[in-house]
Amino acid sequence: MTVTRRAVDTEALCPYRLVLEHVTSRWGVLVLIALLERPYRFGELRRTVSRDGGRDVSEKMLTQTLQTLERDGLVHRDAKPVIPPRVDYSLTGLGREAAEQVSALAGWTRHRIDEVERARRAYDERRRANEEARGIPPRAS
Repeated sequence: MTVTRRAVDTEALCPYRLVLEHVTSRWGVLVLIALLERPYRFGELRRTVSRDGGRDVSEKMLTQTLQTLERDGLVHRDAKPVIPPRVDYSLTGLGREAAEQVSALAGWTRHRIDEVERARRAYDERRRANEEARGIPPRAS
């Protein structure tokens, strides 16, 4: 999620789409939802996001995600001038609003996953039957 020439061009052409990509990215969603609970230091945010994401987020990816969300005005980075350095991350008002929307979508997904899985199985069965009827060999799983 680093800022590249392509990202700048996309931002100029369709600014809301780029923000939507940041907010709905795998790690962006998890960061926003985690920060809804409370502010986090980097290490504890990384552990929380990794746990909730089902796999470890690298330091580099979390840093890039936080920088992108900070640039978009969704995350506040508070660096305290102490030794060792202490940096806290929290949501801005705009970030809280986005996080609540993303959290609602995540909740809907959890609530409706059984229906989605039934729909997937039905689709796969119809597709398989259609391919068999047309003489197409079965796909390797």
